[in-house]
Amino acid sequence: MASQLSLSEQRAALEREWAQWVPTGVSALGQSSAVRTEVAQSWLRSLRTVDPGRDCAPESATDDIGPRWTESPLRGPVTELKEQLHSVADDAGFVAAVTDASGTILWTYGGPVMRRKAEQVNFAPGGRWDEAHMGTNALSLALRTDQPHTVFTAEHLVAALHGWVCYCAPIRAADGTLLGVLDLSTTWKRSNPLAMATVRTMTTAIESKLHATLPAPAGMRLTCLGPGRSLRDGKPIRLRPRQLEILTLLALDDDGFSHERLHYAVYGDRAVGASTLKSEMSHLRRATGGDITNRVYRFTTALSCDAVDVLRALQTGDRDTAVRLYRGPLLPDSDTPGISEWRDYLEVAMRNAVLASPDANHALVYGESAPDDIAVHEHALALLPMRDARRAVAAATFGGACEVTATR
Repeated sequence: MASQLSLSEQRAALEREWAQWVPTGVSALGQSSAVRTEVAQSWLRSLRTVDPGRDCAPESATDDIGPRWTESPLRGPVTELKEQLHSVADDAGFVAAVTDASGTILWTYGGPVMRRKAEQVNFAPGGRWDEAHMGTNALSLALRTDQPHTVFTAEHLVAALHGWVCYCAPIRAADGTLLGVLDLSTTWKRSNPLAMATVRTMTTAIESKLHATLPAPAGMRLTCLGPGRSLRDGKPIRLRPRQLEILTLLALDDDGFSHERLHYAVYGDRAVGASTLKSEMSHLRRATGGDITNRVYRFTTALSCDAVDVLRALQTGDRDTAVRLYRGPLLPDSDTPGISEWRDYLEVAMRNAVLASPDANHALVYGESAPDDIAVHEHALALLPMRDARRAVAAATFGGACEVTATR
């Protein structure tokens, strides 16, 4: 009884905080001691694109989710563990779900009661549960941070989810690439700290089966939109900023670089000897397992990169993916000529795609990484209906951008 009372008190406190801050979108909510920092920050981001009063998750632009699940690398492991997942859901009164990396649900299972509750909010295959479409929830936080998360009652941005508690953990490929998430959700009264341990255990089991059936690629993953980092076979590699810049250039140019061309892309007209670049390349070969060719600098194995993923999405007209993956300028602290050129190209391409889009979400999400871009915020306001709750946040951002511009 005491435990139940404690849950009730927690829910009541969160409801009060939600009612005070979410409808107004006041940035001071981060000062509230009753709301976790990561939740408060997610509320602020989510309010740009999500109406807290919406009743369910939007549908994926893909009408038939079946082929996506059939082709997903997660399908095999989840199918093999189906009995365990069914048992967890049935015994504890949960609904289980697996998403892809975009936050679109590909598979769910639950008993009759939870299945009906889930269907009411489109917690079902085809539902989009990323932050830009469904606001703060365990799935969106796990996708954004690549870490497990629990979201309880009114920590959810959308009021229709205030009767829920959700436990979620990311699922990674052998090379560290985020493939999706596993979520267990139930009604708030069934909240149990052991549920997160269960999610972690099942996620580990899925990853183990995934890695056993799919050999780990001898490749690397670069994150270079925003602060850079590199992984090889899922493990961080310690690289100096200059070396990360070189890897980023190799990732962005499939044709490779001659020594002279790469030297100019890295150092420009500065008086830097040829041996300096050769030394950097020797270090990179050791760090990457010798995967860089000699005569023309090029990667011989898979080298994936978030900036390349954004470029490919833009080239195919997939604005949804481009906006979702674009987290900010390319290596913003770099003054390397080649990086500066690519940074400008990406920013212009992203901005043009957003300004040409009829979807207000694109301008609202991209506006987070371009807070001073008045045209983008104007575009969002022009697309939003007059009664859309998101106009207040967009208008406030627009006003802030105008004020910054006026003071320059």
